[in-house]
Amino acid sequence: MSLTNIMSSATTGLMAAQTGLRTVSDNIANINTAGYVRKVVNQAPLVSAGMGVGVDITGISRAADAFLQRASLTAKASSAQAGVLADAFDRAQALFGDPSGSSSFFSRLDEVYVAFSAAAGDAASSIQRGAAIDSVTDFLNEASRISTSLKSLGAEADARIGGAVDRANQLLSQIDSLNTDISRAQVEGRDSTGSENIQTRLIDELSGLMDVSISSRSNGGSVIRASDGTVLAGAGGAATLSYVRADGASGEIAVTLPGASGQASLRARLTSGEIRGLLDLRDRELPAIGDQLSEFVTKAVDELNRAHNASSSVPAPSTLTGRNTGLDLPTAIAGFSGQTTIGVVAANGLLQRQVAVDFDAGTMSVDGGGPTAFTAGNFLSTLNTALGGFGSAGFSNGALSLTANGGAGVAIVDDAANPATKAAKGFSHFFGLNDLVTSTGFPFYDTGLSPTSAHGFTTGDTISLRVADADGVRVKDVTVAVPAGGTMADLLGALNSNTSGVGLYGAFSLDAEGAMVFSANARGASLSVLNDDTERGAGGPSISELFGVGLAQRSGRAERFEVRTDIAANPLKLALASLDLSQASAGKPVLALGDGRGATGLAQAGETFAGFDAAGGLAASTMTVSRYASELAGAIARKADAAASRQTIAEAVASEADTRRSSAEGVNLDQELISMTTYQQAFNASARLVQASKDMYDILMTMVR
Repeated sequence: MSLTNIMSSATTGLMAAQTGLRTVSDNIANINTAGYVRKVVNQAPLVSAGMGVGVDITGISRAADAFLQRASLTAKASSAQAGVLADAFDRAQALFGDPSGSSSFFSRLDEVYVAFSAAAGDAASSIQRGAAIDSVTDFLNEASRISTSLKSLGAEADARIGGAVDRANQLLSQIDSLNTDISRAQVEGRDSTGSENIQTRLIDELSGLMDVSISSRSNGGSVIRASDGTVLAGAGGAATLSYVRADGASGEIAVTLPGASGQASLRARLTSGEIRGLLDLRDRELPAIGDQLSEFVTKAVDELNRAHNASSSVPAPSTLTGRNTGLDLPTAIAGFSGQTTIGVVAANGLLQRQVAVDFDAGTMSVDGGGPTAFTAGNFLSTLNTALGGFGSAGFSNGALSLTANGGAGVAIVDDAANPATKAAKGFSHFFGLNDLVTSTGFPFYDTGLSPTSAHGFTTGDTISLRVADADGVRVKDVTVAVPAGGTMADLLGALNSNTSGVGLYGAFSLDAEGAMVFSANARGASLSVLNDDTERGAGGPSISELFGVGLAQRSGRAERFEVRTDIAANPLKLALASLDLSQASAGKPVLALGDGRGATGLAQAGETFAGFDAAGGLAASTMTVSRYASELAGAIARKADAAASRQTIAEAVASEADTRRSSAEGVNLDQELISMTTYQQAFNASARLVQASKDMYDILMTMVR
């Protein structure tokens, strides 16, 4: 080997050792820098003409572990999703309060029953009546507050989704642009690890927003893909994400691929991450809790109204005006069975006129006289004839009203042995003639309609539905037109059509009480309403309003209730007495101020069995209102506990993945000390070789002289 080759070998050794020492220095200086990946000097023999002539620095790379990086990214996405859900469930549970505490939401209903129990013992006391009304008002106000707060959480999630999508777009753009810097540096033989570390930090942040997978490009940098392999960055540019909001329906995350003009849905490709957690919150979890709350409050209100409609104030009110049933009177009357009595009661409690209605026989009798036949079509005129000069009946905007003349009042009682019934409600209860609690919408979906009933909606009006899968991912949007056929069976047929309806994903049907139920097929589809232009009659309710189609419609019911205004203003109008027709034959008052039997019925409203619809994961069931309150409290607590457990597990997995990744990729001082010593010794050896070469050269020159 010539002295030139020896000197070249020593020089390359010096340069390699210096590069190694600089790398070690960079590693030590960045030991506490977040996201820094330890640099490694890659060396190879320098060969010329088949002979080793030194050492070559082939590049400086990072000690990145692709497997551990993938594990860390996956764990980070799962942890972010679990954290979002756990935080939201914790806040949602806090809205209801501690179920075991006296200040919880559920204890408010217990206070209602206690207040009516106290009123039953002193029915003439305006103080006890006022306390009972206040307890109902507090319960309804608290229900409205919780429902509104749940919607606020949903709005917050909606805003966070928009912000997260904007941030994801920024990250994808930055990651894609860094690929250019990395490739250029590697082509020019420069150190590209700085740009690679920045890119890694951006990828780590992106994985917290959405689950992604990465692969290395042959010319340096990374390709970012969604869970199904859709390229989001690194191959021809960065994709653009957009959040497509839809009130009352599942929001969509759309993606526009580089160079493409159309959009595709990305939601189905998001299996974890903060964005997926927020989507689940907005479109499924929070509305489900709202639906459960509304179902509970609605049934609690309905049972209070049941008891209140079975009672009367003293003196009886001069006018009873029902709620808007959303039906025309013939349709509303059709389907009733049993018997009821409408009484006109004087201010002194004496019965003036008694109209007994027998729906089974289709007859009315006045003051025990002979029966007069009626039909659903002429019910109103027949009733007015029966009332004579003592009162009148009217029907407007879906509401039945009864009015007494001459300062008298109206009271209603169903027959004890064969009570009037439709949709599991008595006559006064079905029409809401003496409701304690009113609503601004249509909270009760037991319409009493059957497949042969007239649906009453305008032909050609449309309702647009979105079909989503069990994860809330949009499957299909359909628009259904009200058919020319006029029965509910015709309407159900249009909704269940395989071509223009939802028949491929489930079916609508009517239950025994006339409530419309959607049953999903094995695919577990869910429905939401995009738009509803239908109308029952002139100015009547839409299909979604009358039947409660869609979570958005059902979950908002808890905000619409209030104590009837005239009762709130005057506690004496609270119906705490019962109409006792047996006293009429003896010429005694049929209503007495001290009668508290109606109050007893209100106090026991929580212990009567009611049919609850399926709501937010709670199956359809028949139980008492008090029992359902316990089930609801338990369901919310279980969700919060399960979410907290998932968060703990996900965070532990993420922490372990990060620890292992850091152990492999991070800077270890002991290891760097060894490397520094090695490079120092290599530098010294190369320096000695240079010195030896110089000495040999000097000797040779001396010999030549």
